[in-house]
Amino acid sequence: MDFTPPQKECDLCPRLCAYRKKNREKYPHYHNGPVTPFGDLSAEILIVGLAPGLNGANQTNRPFTNDYAGDVLYPILKKYGFAQGEYEKRKDDGYKLLNVRITNAVRCVPPENKPTTEEEKTCRQFLIKEIAAMSNLKIILCLGTISHKNVLQALGLKQSYAKFKHGELYALPARQQLTLIDSYHTSRYNINTGVLTYEMFEEIIKKIKGLINQ
Repeated sequence: MDFTPPQKECDLCPRLCAYRKKNREKYPHYHNGPVTPFGDLSAEILIVGLAPGLNGANQTNRPFTNDYAGDVLYPILKKYGFAQGEYEKRKDDGYKLLNVRITNAVRCVPPENKPTTEEEKTCRQFLIKEIAAMSNLKIILCLGTISHKNVLQALGLKQSYAKFKHGELYALPARQQLTLIDSYHTSRYNINTGVLTYEMFEEIIKKIKGLINQ
């Protein structure tokens, strides 16, 4: 079960379909479809990003793969024992997640990396099913405000329940012993502007490691 739209030709979001068509003409060797989540449903940790990058997951069909955000995320996960193998920016590189699953709030690449509110709402059904299927889930790490918003809505919670704040932990009443942790997205823009540093993100993963080992 990969919790993507039921077909690569998913027609749920007209704007994204039109964008996909253009990308297939420009990049015929890319995946150009809903991106499959990475990692096992048995994992205790779920990392939720925004949406596939045009030349990243939209190309490789693996979240954050061949994307600058993955250059930050994947080495730090390995450093703290949440992965094994070498991350080489392609789906068949042998890199394997351990006790972690990675997904996106929106499964298809949006123009300018900005999904509309309606597109988020349409795709949320897959996030809802994915979270529900993770019976061992203990921690959800939200990368950015859009991820944060969609996770709360997927769990039936109001935005007022938990305000996005980097490094903040929230106990989620929707599921027993489930914790939400926020981080700024590991995007190139956030790293280059200093909104997020490698050290700041490493502290987030270190915090998760401590919670899992309790």
